[in-house]
Amino acid sequence: MTLIRSWVDTANDPDCPFPLNNLPYGVFSTAGSAPRCGVAIGDFVLDVTALEKSGLLPLTGAPLLDRGAWNPVMSAGTAVWAHLRKLLFGHLAADSGTRDQIEPHLYALGAVTLHMPFNVSEYTDFYAGKNHAVNVGTMFRGAENALPPNWLHIPIGYNGRASSVVVSGSDVRRPWGQLKGPNDDAPRWAPCARFDLELEMGAIVGTPSEGPISVAEADENIFGYVLLNDWSARDIQAWEYQPLGPFQAKATATTISPWIVTKEALEPFRTSTPAREKELLPHLTEPGPMLYDIDLTVELAPQGAAPSVIARTNYSQMYYSAAQQLAHHTTSGCPMRAGDLLGSGTISGPTPESRGSLLELSWGGKEPLTLVGGATRSFLEDGDTLTLKGACKGAGYTIGFGDCTGTVLPALSDPYAR
Repeated sequence: MTLIRSWVDTANDPDCPFPLNNLPYGVFSTAGSAPRCGVAIGDFVLDVTALEKSGLLPLTGAPLLDRGAWNPVMSAGTAVWAHLRKLLFGHLAADSGTRDQIEPHLYALGAVTLHMPFNVSEYTDFYAGKNHAVNVGTMFRGAENALPPNWLHIPIGYNGRASSVVVSGSDVRRPWGQLKGPNDDAPRWAPCARFDLELEMGAIVGTPSEGPISVAEADENIFGYVLLNDWSARDIQAWEYQPLGPFQAKATATTISPWIVTKEALEPFRTSTPAREKELLPHLTEPGPMLYDIDLTVELAPQGAAPSVIARTNYSQMYYSAAQQLAHHTTSGCPMRAGDLLGSGTISGPTPESRGSLLELSWGGKEPLTLVGGATRSFLEDGDTLTLKGACKGAGYTIGFGDCTGTVLPALSDPYAR
């Protein structure tokens, strides 16, 4: 597919993340106004709540865009998703006859505040990147036992905290927790000293389901994708994770990018999962390409210093697709809701510079990174700002997600001190 031209001139720049080909969905506010639904186009956001109210976006008999979140549209189903996209194309295409009616509802992106684009119903985080799993397993169990026996057969995951999912730009407070080193006789209560990021993609469930669904059905049920940073307290995790896995180590915050890039916008970038060592059972077998070719980068900027790119990788490195993860999630009969968020798991490539966490990049702290300006990092320090970026490159256009950014704040004083 090539660039689809718009009368919004900035949307036609090959490097603009929000061309007409994209049309990602978000929630924004202007000074003194309530949050409302918007669509990014060029360097503007289009107020689609106002368009629906004025009759320019007739979707169903009842309003869907008046609640400051995209969940009602998600729940309305795939026919409404397609209809909305068709209407937006008609209004924003270069030959549109409605420009005069649409243009007053554009706001400069630099002048608005972005909010959570949807209400997170539930959050599940997976461990589905093979390079990451091998790296972490090698560090803690040795290369011969890097992958647990079930890893090549099912996408492993855990249920996380929907309440701590935040939008890009939100600060993240360093957590306290129980820490116990390998030579300590007992745990101690202290702020996390090995705070980390995890570069992930998040898939958002649109169509609810009851009971098991196939991989193909799961793919149809996904509304769109966001960038996702799964903040991780490695020292808290090391003490708590056996036998039931991460708990407080992953509950501090999960940051997502502000724009939902729809599955339709990503269609030209579909690609297949990697070759498999073990044949999957039929209910997890993919009927076609289910991953996407999305270039990903991680930047780390110490307080007051220039950012350094510390990782470059691609979403195509995942061993299991979001559709496989969703299908597996439903096998027990687990109902899925509109607004359920599925974290992909850390996306690491095969080379050292493509590792998606500081745990891997510094190899457990043994090989600190050197940043621009000479500072070093094994794990995150207070004042550090992490920025995840993602983009697909088409023929003369770019599909972007908006930055996924968060700054680490110092731990609070001991909340239990008397």
